[in-house]
Formats: sequence, structure tokens, C-alpha cells
Amino acid sequence: MTETKSNDSENNANIQPTQQPSNTKNDSSKGPESIYTIPLLKLIKEAQQQHGLRHGDYQRYRTYCSSRLHRLRKVLHFPQGDKKGFKKREVTLDNLKDEKFVYLPLIQAERAWGYAMQLKQESNTEPRKKFHLVARLRKAVSHTIHLEYICQSPLCDARTKLEAQAYSAWMQGTLFFELQEWKQASEKLVLSQTIYEKLASALNEDEQILYKQRVEELNPNLRYCAYNIGDSSAQQDLLNMRSKGGKSELDVLIAQTREKQAASLLEVTWRGRTVPVRLEKIRVFLLAFQALDSSMGKANDFEAKLSGYETILLDCKEAIQSLKEDLAAVAKTKVDVQTPQLGSQQYLLSYLTFLRATLTIDRNLVMVEVFKKNFAAYQSGESKKVAKPQEGVKLYEAMVQLSGELQSLQGIENDKKFQNDLELLVKVFKAFRCYYMALTCQGNRQWAEALALYQRAETYINQTEGKKLGDSEFTKYSRVGQDLVHLRSLVNSGKCAAHAQNILGVEDINAAMSGLTVRSKKSLSLRLDEFVEDLSLTTATPNVIKLPPTMAPVPCKPLFFDLALNHISFPSLAENMENKKSTGAGITGFVKGLWGWGGKK
Repeated sequence: MTETKSNDSENNANIQPTQQPSNTKNDSSKGPESIYTIPLLKLIKEAQQQHGLRHGDYQRYRTYCSSRLHRLRKVLHFPQGDKKGFKKREVTLDNLKDEKFVYLPLIQAERAWGYAMQLKQESNTEPRKKFHLVARLRKAVSHTIHLEYICQSPLCDARTKLEAQAYSAWMQGTLFFELQEWKQASEKLVLSQTIYEKLASALNEDEQILYKQRVEELNPNLRYCAYNIGDSSAQQDLLNMRSKGGKSELDVLIAQTREKQAASLLEVTWRGRTVPVRLEKIRVFLLAFQALDSSMGKANDFEAKLSGYETILLDCKEAIQSLKEDLAAVAKTKVDVQTPQLGSQQYLLSYLTFLRATLTIDRNLVMVEVFKKNFAAYQSGESKKVAKPQEGVKLYEAMVQLSGELQSLQGIENDKKFQNDLELLVKVFKAFRCYYMALTCQGNRQWAEALALYQRAETYINQTEGKKLGDSEFTKYSRVGQDLVHLRSLVNSGKCAAHAQNILGVEDINAAMSGLTVRSKKSLSLRLDEFVEDLSLTTATPNVIKLPPTMAPVPCKPLFFDLALNHISFPSLAENMENKKSTGAGITGFVKGLWGWGGKK
């Protein structure tokens, strides 16, 4: 391998243009008819996006380059040979009669580079193709050097010359990068990046975007070269780049960096017990987990944080899968023997499961922050994007389930401090879950169910009041417990609203209120005990009271008040009333009745 690498370096150092012009004299009497302005980078990017590279299909792009070369040579009447045989023809300064001649070495370089990238994808399963990959890159470099030489013609303007120089330096840097010659690769890539930066500053705003993107694309490779040269700060820069949405090539570079450091990570300590780490994937994941806090601290937005969590969770899943396969292979060869203490690798599996669950909870908490922001904006009318409380219910339900899984992990069933913290965390998540479930029921006008859920949320809040997470592994969730103070106020207000709606028995209070109209012309002073939505009260002439008031009949005021009459007790006249009745019924009365005396006349 060392001999092959040295030969590659020697051959690459002697790269020269494929053909030198036989006559470089220019006719000074006749200047060029026109000056060619060829935006090489724009042409390359448009061709790549339209013919396969939008989806990473390098074979399709290579086929397109071959067809394009055939068409160009036919249009320019510049074939390579005739019916008798092949005769190689290269573009020189003498036959540069059309700007399309510049396209020939450019597309040849792109075809060779596309073939090399296709081989790079296939070399993951077939390592022998790496040698063919390097050969194709050498061919691409030779074409770019020839392109740079052709663009030195006076027919090409300064922009075209600079773009050809930057493109050639980028292709040479790519070759040195594959050969792992980091210093030379860094020099070429820095040269290319510098030229593109200068071009971006000299062009208008519409054309600057493409060149700035090119500059950003070169940063990961430059930092990786710096790390391999000896810059210790380059590794952290690589991690920060990936947290901002790096590409798959950068993930490969970071994986290679971690593999070099994984040899030093031979054991891990968790909850007072140290276990060995034998598998390489687990070591790489643990190194990534150690650098997670610093990379998340530098993430500027929620998307960057979610991307970082997704990446680390994928690494964790692969580490757990590899450990399970290793344990399954060991179980086939050994007889199961029950031991009083959990095996070291089983304990390591519990630790990885714990990390996966906590990382998932951390990711869900970031998603909760995004949901709360969108939900508040939707309720206030600032955003038209629909945000329903069911999303909050799903997120907190997932965190409740994850916390329950942690309580059943093997090896920590008897850890009271760990179990108490998990129980407290479950109650916190359940309180938020009940609150968003109550909002869901309230939106469906299920007032009784919403009231019950508000009361359940209040119960969970009361159970967690005054308690704190004591374990250092759960202190990062203390901020969630602090949010319970705000949650209590929301629960109290929601409970009052649900209770009032439940008592009214009106399913849709807005529809009921919209049916009320003011049919009478009574003033507000005459209907104080009636609720009617009267819009006239907010106008300039509200109907509050009638002035002057209408005349109304009242009882006449007496001349004097006999107040003593109420305190006088009169004597009883019952005896006199009985004597009067008895005296009227004697003999005289009988005689008068007999003879008709005293009758009506």
C-alpha cells in the first residue's frame, strides 16, 4: 500500500496539459473579434441538477456528459478521427474559434469526475474500485489543467480565467483528498475557496448565491484536512457543521475521526458500575454522545437541534442492534447460568437503552417547544397554520411511555433514588398530558370530561409540588418541573371555564348568544335584570335612561300619620255582641212576625 501511494503522489506531481499549442504567436495586428464570458460554475451546477445529481445518480450524469460531448464535436465539426480509425484531437489556442470549444475539456473533466463519484459509491461494497476511482480523478485533473490553460487565451475575459483556475484547483484538491495528502489538498481547496469568494464579492446579488454556496461546500473538507494536519480544534468544528445540516460526506468524515479516537474508550461507568466496551460501533456512539452537549449549545434554531438528535439516535439504534446481535451469538455458544448479578454486557445494554430513551425525551421536549410556539400563535391569530392540542397529547404520551420503560430496566430495579426521580418525572409529564387532553375535550364541547381532566392535572401538580429531581442524570429536566407553576394557572382558568359551561348546559355559547336580539326599546335602567347584547350601548347615543322620565301615578300623601294607633289594644266586644243577638228574639218578635208588623211596606 505504501508503494502504491508513493507512485500516486509522483504521478500526480507531474500532471501537465494534454497538449501544448504548436504555435502560440498571436497576430497583434488583428485583435479578437469578441471576448468570451463563460460562467463555468453556473453551467456545471445547472447540468448536474438537471441530469441526475439532484438524486445522486452519477451514472446518469456521466452518460449525459458523453452524449453532450458527441453533440458538441458534431456541431463544431471537430471529430476525433474518421471512418478509418480514431485520431485524438485536443483544443488548442489556435483553433479556439468559438466559445463552445471551451466546453469540450470542461465536459470531459465532468465526465471523468462523475465516473469517479460513481465508483466512490460502489467502493463501499467493492474496495478494489478505489484504485479505478483515483485513476478517473487523475483524468479529470488533467482535463481541468488543460481547461485552465485554454482559458488563458486573450479571447477569454478575466472572469472566465478565474473560474477555470478555481475549478482546476478544486479538482486537484479533490484528488489529493482521496489520496489522503492533507497538506496539498488543503492548499488547493483554500485557493479554490479564495477565488470563489473574490468572484462572489465582484458579482451582483443574483449571481453571488451560487458562489457562496460553493464556498460553504468546501468548509467541511478544509476542516477535516486541518484536523489531519494537526489542528485540534477542527474536530469540534466538524461536529458543529453537521449540527447545522451537514451532508452524508461529512458524516463519513466524522465517523472516520471517531474511529481513530474510539481505541481509547475501553470501558464506561454508569451508576457506580464499570463495564467494558468491546464493540467498535458502541465506542463511536459514546464519543458522539460526549460531544452532544457542546454541539447542541451552538445550535441556533430548532431544526438544527432536531437534526442533531435524529443523527445521534440513529447511531444509538445501530449500537444497540450490534450489541444485541453480539449477545445473541454468545448465547448460542454458552449455556445459560443464572448469576446473582447482571452480566456486564447486559448492563451495558441497559445503559444504551437508557441513553436512547433520554435522548428521545430530549428530542420530544424540543418538539414541544416548537408546538407551544405554533399553538400560541394560532390561538392569538398571528399564524394561520393549524396547531391542535392533540399534538401535545401525543408528545407527552410518548414521554410517559418512555419514562415507564426506564422504570423496568434491568439492573436498576432496586435503585430507589433512580425510581423516585422517574416516578416524579412521570407525574410531571402526565400533568401536561391531562391539560392538553382537557383542551381537546373542551374543543369538542365535552365540558364534563374537560373538567375531570383539569382536576386530574391539578392532582398531579399537587403531588409534585415541593419535590425536586435529585439524580444528576435527571437535573436537565428540572426546567420542565418549573413550568408547572404556569401550568397551574392555566389549569385553574380552564377548570373555571369548563365548570361554567357545564352548568349552563349550552353546547355552543357563541351560537346561543348570536340568537339574542334587542326587540324592545327599553332603556338599560328598566332591564337591569335581563342580559341582552345591545350594540347601541357602545355608540355615541346609548339608550341608558330616558330623560326627562315619564309621568307615573303615585298614591296621595296623607295629612298626618297616626303612629300611636298601632300600639293601642282595644277591649273585646264579644259579650255585647252575644246579648244583642239574644234580646232580638222574644215574645214581641214573635207577635210582630205573626201579625206582619214591621214588614216591608
